Amino acid sequence: MSRTEKIKRLVVKIGSGVIAAHKIKPEGSHLSALVEQIYSLHKEGKEIILVSSGAIVLGMDELNLEIRPSDLASLQACAAVGQAVLMRTYSRLFEKHNIKCAQILLTWDDFKDPKRYDNAHLTLKELLNRGVVPIINENDTTATEEIKFGDNDKLSALVAKLIHADRLVILSDVDGVHNDKKEIIKEIKEITKEVESFATDTTKKNISRGGMITKLEAVKIATSSCIPCVIAGSGTANVLVNISEGSQVIGTYFPEKEKK
Repeated sequence: MSRTEKIKRLVVKIGSGVIAAHKIKPEGSHLSALVEQIYSLHKEGKEIILVSSGAIVLGMDELNLEIRPSDLASLQACAAVGQAVLMRTYSRLFEKHNIKCAQILLTWDDFKDPKRYDNAHLTLKELLNRGVVPIINENDTTATEEIKFGDNDKLSALVAKLIHADRLVILSDVDGVHNDKKEIIKEIKEITKEVESFATDTTKKNISRGGMITKLEAVKIATSSCIPCVIAGSGTANVLVNISEGSQVIGTYFPEKEKK
C-alpha cells in the first residue's frame, strides 16, 4: 500500500504526552481537535481504533502527584483513578458528535492466548460494525512489570495486526523521525542502526514511558505484518484526515515489508 493510497481502517496511537499537553487538561490539548478529525473520517465510513495512553498521568493529577511514581502499586493506583477520567473525557468529546466509544483494556496475555486473541478480534470487529470507536489501553491496574508495553507503542502495533488495519499512525509530541541534522526524514524503508541512532529518548519521564526507540520497535512489528506506519505530530493540522487520504506528506512514513 502506497502512502497516497486511501485507507479504510486506521489504528491511531495517542501517547501520554499528547493527553497531558495542556497542563494535564486533556480537553484543552490536541485531543479535542483529533476527535473532530475522527468524526470527519467516521462520516466517510472509515473505521478508527484508538490506542490511548494517559490513564497514569491523569491519575497522578487527580491524586496531586507531580512526579511519576516508581513503585508498581502506586502506578496501578494512578491508572485505576485516571482510566475513569480518560474515558469520561473521550465520552464527552465523542458525544458531541453522537458517536459511541468503548473501553477495552488488554495485557500481553490477551495476545499470547489464542482463545483470548480471537475473542478480542471478534469484539473489535463487532464494535466497528456497530459504528463504535474502540479505545484501547493497557490494563495498567493488573499488568506487572514483565508485561508492560512501553507507553502503548508496542500495544498499538499488536492491535493493528489483530484487527488487520490498513495503517498504524503513532501520534507524538514530535513530528516524525529526525536525522542528525535535525531534519525530518520523510520515508524510512528499513530501520537500520543509523536510523536507530537518531532515536534519542526525549520522553518526559514524569509523564510517560517509552520514546522514539519504542516507536521504532512498534513500527518493526507492524510493517512486518504488512501494515504501513506513520509517526507524526499530534498538533499537525488535520493530521489524521490528511494521512487517511494520502493528500499530504506528513510525518515519517514506513512502508510495509514485502514479505509478511
